[in-house]
Amino acid sequence: MPVRRGRSEKTTLLDVATRAGVSAITVSRVLREPEKVSQDLRRRILDLIEDMEYVPDQAARALASRHNSTFGVLVASLTNRAFLSFMQGIEERVRDTSFRIQYANTHNCIEEEKRQVRLLLSQNTAGIVLGGLEGIGALSDLIERANCPVVQVVDVGLKTPGTVIAVDHIAAAATATRHLLKCGYRSIALIGGAMDERGRRRTQGYCQVMQEAGLFDENLLQSENATTTTQMGCRLLRRAMKLRPDIDATFCQNDDLALGVLFEAQRMGKNVPDDFGICGYNDLDFASVMEPPLTTVRIPLFEAGYRSADIMIRCVEGKAMERQVINLGFELIERRTTRRLPA
Repeated sequence: MPVRRGRSEKTTLLDVATRAGVSAITVSRVLREPEKVSQDLRRRILDLIEDMEYVPDQAARALASRHNSTFGVLVASLTNRAFLSFMQGIEERVRDTSFRIQYANTHNCIEEEKRQVRLLLSQNTAGIVLGGLEGIGALSDLIERANCPVVQVVDVGLKTPGTVIAVDHIAAAATATRHLLKCGYRSIALIGGAMDERGRRRTQGYCQVMQEAGLFDENLLQSENATTTTQMGCRLLRRAMKLRPDIDATFCQNDDLALGVLFEAQRMGKNVPDDFGICGYNDLDFASVMEPPLTTVRIPLFEAGYRSADIMIRCVEGKAMERQVINLGFELIERRTTRRLPA
């Protein structure tokens, strides 16, 4: 059994290399570019690193290279279920590489977004993902001058510099609202949460369709400028019904709101979908197992995260970063919280 070092005797990379019978460069490559080392040798060195409790000096590595092997990921809310799917996509792509992920929560605050971006850039960060931030326009100068790849996940209609992973939230919301109208619903309420850029554009898509149909009414718009929850969905439906007791459907800006609306509608004795229709947004994991299963707009959140990380990794590995807008699209998923469309 190997003798472990005392706390004052820090294991070095050279110590690991000596025990493994390889060069220090090979140990470094296992940590930074594992795909370039054979699987057997990589496993043997990683086992030694764990056994010898070797901890790489990240500051020294950053000085010796162009970056610190960390991707910074900024999102508006780390507790939002939609962002969790997005982050899972990033982690799936980064897994089995030498890169790490550093998350930051900006709370939809433009000044906090600027502060976090400046901080990441000062740390010699390998790349940055801006996930649906509020002040993309205010960050343009910082993005243009960044010394690392920056990928933005925004609405397709926003004009921003650099590479963009995009979704057309206006078109997606309009598609959901038209679906409810085609199902025969007429008094359709919009239930929304934080009025950030995504929320405003979803509201815009809903309003456009309702105005075209001659059915728009301000009383049908119910939202709170806060993080969406199931409880909020319950509360907003009660509020909407007091103003418009004839409401027969809701378009909810998030699936967690839709879940709350379903619970509240059932408490009111409404039959879903015959008396009352519900359409959500995002197609989160619980949407297909609700009872009844939720009609919703599927946004490719996991893919957005995965492709964002993939672009950064490719850039760090030497591929030129193109200025492009990648529109991931969306899909209306019809389930049993809305009536079947007429034949």
